[in-house]
Amino acid sequence: MATSQQPEPTPDAVTATSLPNFLLSVKLKYVKLGYHYLISHGMYLLLTPIIVAVSIHISTLTTRDMVYLWDQLRFNLVTVSLCSALLVFLATLYFMSRPRKVYLVDFSAYKPEDARIVTREIFMDRSTRAGTFTQENLAFQKKILERSGLGQKTYFPEAVLQVPPNPCMAEARKEAEMVMYGAIDDLLAKTGLKAKDIGILIVNCSLFCPTPSLSSMIVNRYKLRGNIMSYNLGGMGCSAGLIAIDLAKQLLQVNPNSYALVVSMENITLNWYFGNNRSMLVSNCLFRMGGAAVLLSNRSSDRRRSKYQLIHTVRTHKGADDRCYNCVFQEEDENKKIGVALSKDLMAVAGEALKTNITTLGPLVLPMSEQLLFFATLVARKVFQMKIKPYIPDFKLAFEHFCIHAGGRAVLDELEKNLDLSDWHMEPSRMTLNRFGNTSSSSLWYELAYSEAKGRIRKGDRAWQIAFGSGFKCNSAVWKALRTINPAKEKNPWTDEIDDFPVHVPKIEKISS
Repeated sequence: MATSQQPEPTPDAVTATSLPNFLLSVKLKYVKLGYHYLISHGMYLLLTPIIVAVSIHISTLTTRDMVYLWDQLRFNLVTVSLCSALLVFLATLYFMSRPRKVYLVDFSAYKPEDARIVTREIFMDRSTRAGTFTQENLAFQKKILERSGLGQKTYFPEAVLQVPPNPCMAEARKEAEMVMYGAIDDLLAKTGLKAKDIGILIVNCSLFCPTPSLSSMIVNRYKLRGNIMSYNLGGMGCSAGLIAIDLAKQLLQVNPNSYALVVSMENITLNWYFGNNRSMLVSNCLFRMGGAAVLLSNRSSDRRRSKYQLIHTVRTHKGADDRCYNCVFQEEDENKKIGVALSKDLMAVAGEALKTNITTLGPLVLPMSEQLLFFATLVARKVFQMKIKPYIPDFKLAFEHFCIHAGGRAVLDELEKNLDLSDWHMEPSRMTLNRFGNTSSSSLWYELAYSEAKGRIRKGDRAWQIAFGSGFKCNSAVWKALRTINPAKEKNPWTDEIDDFPVHVPKIEKISS
């Protein structure tokens, strides 16, 4: 592929580059977009107070009032007809404009067998034995690993662990089947759902798109029904998991009484880079094997057994900007070896996308007091050119739990600082990065599973999932817990070892170079 070469990053550049301050250059149009979402999706909220007020007033009427009202109306057929028609119209408008509620019945994050564990020593051993990396680039990878935040128990597929490595289509399919079927089997066992009841299937995997598709592999394995609506999302990066959730939400709005199965994963086998372009070697050090399966429903009868309700999804796409579009790019290096190049601009681009997404989401989730303070200072700075310090909204007032894509330690550090989050809030993301590595779009579900295993999820809690990926995209999903999650009754990848976490992760500056 004839594309320009990305500048090679150093280990310090990968781990120490700062995100831009989210709120120093907030654009009013993104705030306006958030309020547009609020109004366009909240029309039924305006009708609810009217219906409630009328119902309360009617409940206060006595028998004498009802008799008097009947005497007044029975001689006026036109008034009765108009009132009845108005009530029917308002009731119809209310029920037709109200979006269907989408419930997360349950989810499952796949945990590979112990034979797939890759420690830092095993990683370096396999990299050395591959015989394709220079000594300088072996040292480079070692430094990246030391600064990455990954622990000693992440997972690689069998093909990469073999000596010599055996990247081929058959092994890639084997990895995909292991991850997808493992997650789905566990999910079906948890929910007791029959495969034939699934009406919508969405699979997202960015770098592995075989024929037949991954979604067809699932249809074949579980003998799903012939009229199932299946979708296979490819090339959409680490944020594709929330894109799949948003697509499922849209489909559930127009297909009543349906179940949607969302499967998120990435494939390592055919995407381990064997060249010496440093901008491509970073991916080798960060990405690991993993996947998740999520069952969504719009059936009101499923509310009682569901874990969460989907409240909001907000999607941001910066692909119109060339710098954003090119910052994560799959291409061939000078020796025709395919890899994913990460630009030095990645952190800055991620910051801009996150800032846009957060600014749009703010009006939907922040308390009115926070919105007024933020909006007042924003108008004063942008409109009246007043030199005042920007007000940073406290998103901890909107969410109890934060699931931030475990893409790397540097991004997590900067988000913690910019959003003023505590170590407790960042713990699920940091521990997921440490235990499972960057599992791409499925990392958010390992993080939510961590909070469940710790017994942190209480009824009414709100969880914010936020992910970003190539393109460049940033997407958010907001969930509300419908019940308190009892970790003693749950089984997830953390169950057997949750007492070992959190673990201490040394600061970057304390690691010798």
